[in-house]
Amino acid sequence: MLETLKSIDQGLFLFLNGLHTPFFDAIMFWGTNSLTWLPLYVLMLYLVIRRYKWQAIWIVLFAILMIIVSDQLSNFFKDFIERPRPTYEPGLKGVHTVNGYLGGQHGFYSAHASTNLAIAVYLIILLERPFRFFPMLMLIWAIFISYTRIYLGVHYPGDILAGWIAGGLIGWGFGQLCGWFIRKPV
Repeated sequence: MLETLKSIDQGLFLFLNGLHTPFFDAIMFWGTNSLTWLPLYVLMLYLVIRRYKWQAIWIVLFAILMIIVSDQLSNFFKDFIERPRPTYEPGLKGVHTVNGYLGGQHGFYSAHASTNLAIAVYLIILLERPFRFFPMLMLIWAIFISYTRIYLGVHYPGDILAGWIAGGLIGWGFGQLCGWFIRKPV
């Protein structure tokens, strides 16, 4: 059963990773970089401050803690499971990489997928009502960043899916906790 799942994961990876062009190489390499999204992060901060005023400090503090938890949990699983990234998989032929980027040796599960979906879910919970299209935009953003990881050859679709599950749960949990915290009677 595990071999069948691994075979499906590798086949889907090779298909998705194989959809490359020089134009998209640049976009995907640019899109996976966290600094690229700095204007979006500033916009998110602005929306949080606009909606919550002085309580925004709690939302930012919970977000920082959430990002640390998401990232470190992913690192724990990478070190514990030790599944090679596609770029390090012996015998896997046809992996497309961009600018020689290979990532670390182990890839299960994707910290990019986990952390970005955690941020999306967290902010959707806290900002959904006043900004109607915000949830869809946040999910598109998280999906795009996740796909860049497959495109660049550093994660299997299964790594992304596991990252989404972890990130969704982490974002939901921190969103609920922060929502409770900022609404509790003082």
